[in-house]
Amino acid sequence: MKIILLSGGSGKRLWPLSNDARSKQFLKVLENENNELISMVQRVWGQITANGLADDSYIATSKSQIEIMLSQVGENVPLIIEPERRDTFAAVTLSASYLYSHTSVGLDEVVVVLPVDPYVEDHFFDTIKNMESVLYDSNADIALIGVNPTYPSTKYGYIIPTDLKSQRPNEPKYLHVSSFMEKPTEEVAEYLISKNALWNCGVFAFKLGYIVELLKRKRLPIEYGELSNNYHNIPKISFDYEVLEKATDIVVLPYEGYWKDLGTWNTLTEEMKNRQIGKGIISDDCDNTHLINEIDIPVSILGLSNIVVAVSPDGILVTDKSASPKIKNFINFDQGPMYEERKWGWVRILDDQYYEDGRCVITKRVSIQQGKNLSYRMQVGREEVWTIVKGRGEFVQNGNFMDVSAGNVLHIPMKTLHSIRALTELEIIVVQSGIKEDPNQLIELYQSWGEIAAHCIKV
Repeated sequence: MKIILLSGGSGKRLWPLSNDARSKQFLKVLENENNELISMVQRVWGQITANGLADDSYIATSKSQIEIMLSQVGENVPLIIEPERRDTFAAVTLSASYLYSHTSVGLDEVVVVLPVDPYVEDHFFDTIKNMESVLYDSNADIALIGVNPTYPSTKYGYIIPTDLKSQRPNEPKYLHVSSFMEKPTEEVAEYLISKNALWNCGVFAFKLGYIVELLKRKRLPIEYGELSNNYHNIPKISFDYEVLEKATDIVVLPYEGYWKDLGTWNTLTEEMKNRQIGKGIISDDCDNTHLINEIDIPVSILGLSNIVVAVSPDGILVTDKSASPKIKNFINFDQGPMYEERKWGWVRILDDQYYEDGRCVITKRVSIQQGKNLSYRMQVGREEVWTIVKGRGEFVQNGNFMDVSAGNVLHIPMKTLHSIRALTELEIIVVQSGIKEDPNQLIELYQSWGEIAAHCIKV
């Protein structure tokens, strides 16, 4: 059995901490058993590893998330790269074509797909392990996991079953699926629960051959490389709408245990152990109030209950918890991400200015982890001035190496190849300048320091 974790989303509902470069699954606001802040994807990958499933698991993600994914879960996790965001149907079919083309997986092999960010107990993965036997025993096209509802939620979709399948003793009991209902009213949800309906948690399984045949019927390529090159031709639609609601033979495996979608500030803060992360104060007369502050300016909250205050370089959000899901209707993403995690560290935009004479100047604070390095690169339309403010490193420019440390200032003209490796943790203030109308292009030649050293002369 193979597992595909879908890592997509634009991060709108958890703005301003999430953005196009850092979706909700990468926010480090949860805690592990060592009281360390971790993200949703780190938590889930840790659970997958602890349950012995990591060797057969892959993460499907977009090009814009590669570096932050590698930074958070490690560089050995196999990634399936989406050329662009095209919803879950495209992500699932691309992942299936990858397994078909680049692994030894047979057409009869079971593939389980799940979101990368569910908040679940460890025994949830025992249910995932059972999906293989359920699919073989039922001979259904698709098997789902349905969560037994604890209240009539209007936020989740519902799976409406028919009868319980009579099975051999000690076999997982599954239900045949009659239909689906998306986000009903509370009254309808109460009725559905009375009919044994289950929450749809977005986990499903199929045999690889099922998706391969589906691609053939839609006259889409089944080879990974060709499908990736034609990714823009895949319908931009969810797997639920394109496949599940049209399938005629679906079963669902009920799950009894804790499950939650941490997709909004009100649900995410319910699972935070600390009500404050970052600089600031929450007064004692505040009840059920949370502060998440990623900048160095302190924030004080006095006499306000049931609210979330979230602060990042991208912006500031102050919201009543019940109103927090509405944020996706109001935010403006015309501004590029002001903070990004990379596989070597992070980048924070401090200032971005355009002047009347046509010049543009952007100032960044860059952190590089010890032992990591930037790629060997050149800026085509921007010159740079680097001020080393912390740590020691090895700098290379046009093939020439030199040691640098805090206090050094480096001038890097346009079209000049350069890189740096952190001997200790490095922090650099980078000022890039150029002409606004001249498009900038970053050209990268080598990624690893070994490649850079092999192609440059060390003096």
